[in-house]
Amino acid sequence: MPIIDVRSDTVTLPTAAMRDAMSQAPLGDDVFGEDPTVNKLQQKAAELFGMEAALFCPTGTMTNQIAIKVHTQPGDEIICDRLSHIYLYEGGGLAMHSGCSVRLLDGDRGRFKAEAVEANVNARHDAHLPWTRLVSVENTVNKGGGALWDLTELQAVKRVCQKHSLGLHLDGARLFNAIVAMRIRPSEFGQVFDSISVCLSKGLGAPVGSLLLGNREFIQKAHRVRKVMGGGMRQAGVIAAAGLYALDHHIERLREDHARAQRLGQTLISLPYVAEVLPVETNIVIFELKEHCDGEAFLKYLAQQDIKAVKMGPRLIRFVTHLNVTDRDVECIESAVTGYKPS
Repeated sequence: MPIIDVRSDTVTLPTAAMRDAMSQAPLGDDVFGEDPTVNKLQQKAAELFGMEAALFCPTGTMTNQIAIKVHTQPGDEIICDRLSHIYLYEGGGLAMHSGCSVRLLDGDRGRFKAEAVEANVNARHDAHLPWTRLVSVENTVNKGGGALWDLTELQAVKRVCQKHSLGLHLDGARLFNAIVAMRIRPSEFGQVFDSISVCLSKGLGAPVGSLLLGNREFIQKAHRVRKVMGGGMRQAGVIAAAGLYALDHHIERLREDHARAQRLGQTLISLPYVAEVLPVETNIVIFELKEHCDGEAFLKYLAQQDIKAVKMGPRLIRFVTHLNVTDRDVECIESAVTGYKPS
């Protein structure tokens, strides 16, 4: 039996058609701005979100960290939820690269209210406090089980940011999952945020790459920061072509991933050793085992069934559906979890 890998949607492999597009991509030196495929990808993404410009980067962590660096000065403070990827999973980059502190909000599965932002903006006249400079939102929220933000709440957060002259950044690692699930246009996010990071190598199935979007001045500054971080690439069109193919062919198919995740969630909630399944809104299923169950033992059992998953806590398990997870794979996972007997 082949391995069924639901650790993350980052494990996807490019399709044959995507590989063909990569092999045929026109190339140039992107550091000189001369790679036609990279330029086409950046223009396409900017137009899709109704923003002025975009910058192609190797990773989503880099696009987030570049955005933070451009928005802030050392000593500034960033408001985000305590489940945010920029806080938990980017190696302390907001401190290392930008010299910023962070104000953590305790939201609902990673989503907070505009009122919470308002209450946590530091007084500008108080020299004891860091200058609140940026609000960062994650959509979908990875550690919140792929939770979706309500667009009206995002618009309310934007109004608070405008009132206090704060930047508003969107960590949209899985933003296309949100776009498909919410049935809205990408440009509706572009109207709210000052900068957006979108990942091509998760649900969209490209092997590498993320995009940072903003106005022209912002992206000009971001280009310089990318160079300083070592992100300047040469004939990058060979990987940008995969992103172009993904934008053209892999967005709507995300609905299939969502449906499979829903199915897994429904199966898991019926099992006697599962304490809770977070609401399944997109392609991430996070569930908690009951107190008598050991997370490591459960993962070891799955591995014996040729299924790979990860822990998000001592008894918190995550499954992520993606391009390479089929209906047959879901059936195999259901059979395995139904047959599990905690010791």
